[in-house]
Amino acid sequence: MRMSDPTPPRPSLATLLRQPDRSATHTDAAATSEPGTVADVPAHGASTLQTEPDTADTTPDMLEAITDAATHTLETAPNAAPSFLRRPVLRSRPWQWIALVGLSALLAMQTLIADRQQLSADAHWRPWVTGICKVLHCSVPAWREPRAFTMLSREVRPLPGSDGILLVHATFRNDARWAQAWPLLQLSLADADGRTIGSRVLRPMDYLGSTRPDNDTLEPGQSAQIAFQVREPTAETAAFSFDFY
Repeated sequence: MRMSDPTPPRPSLATLLRQPDRSATHTDAAATSEPGTVADVPAHGASTLQTEPDTADTTPDMLEAITDAATHTLETAPNAAPSFLRRPVLRSRPWQWIALVGLSALLAMQTLIADRQQLSADAHWRPWVTGICKVLHCSVPAWREPRAFTMLSREVRPLPGSDGILLVHATFRNDARWAQAWPLLQLSLADADGRTIGSRVLRPMDYLGSTRPDNDTLEPGQSAQIAFQVREPTAETAAFSFDFY
């Protein structure tokens, strides 16, 4: 007795929805392939996207061209600005420098002339002031340095026939670098113990008397002799001294 093949069980609806039709997939793949061509299958893990070019392929010529282009852009960028935004280029002319030097010299000369009273008292500035005033015919005050006067000789003795009158003779010299005006002369009298018993400051008209010289100054190295009389304060005068002011 022949037995019939058992009928396979029918798949459920959930199984049919979860599993794709393999036959349809193979059919579609075969349909998209042309006869006689071999499809390239990418290797496992390979990317099918196009990669960026490698920077290592950039040649030195290309880098130099890029650098030159950037430099040219920076150099020409200011020229591309509108004219009202550009900064004006200041160019100095030779005559401007000459005028500036001349004005500076004139200002310095005016300062020296205006302050010649104070500047002429300074040993550093006096030669400059004197030289300028010689050219411009301006006056310069006489140099004043009392310490530069040197007493060469001195003598104090009683005037014969006059009680209490002392006759003074002295010679001094100007050792300064420039001519000096006649100094103030101080005569101090002291007793035997060194105590000052009398002092007097004499002006040039007091110690020069009628023998006044023609010049109001003593030139460097010039000496002068003077003679005058003073009244002795007491009869105890034993010493004397001179000072210049």
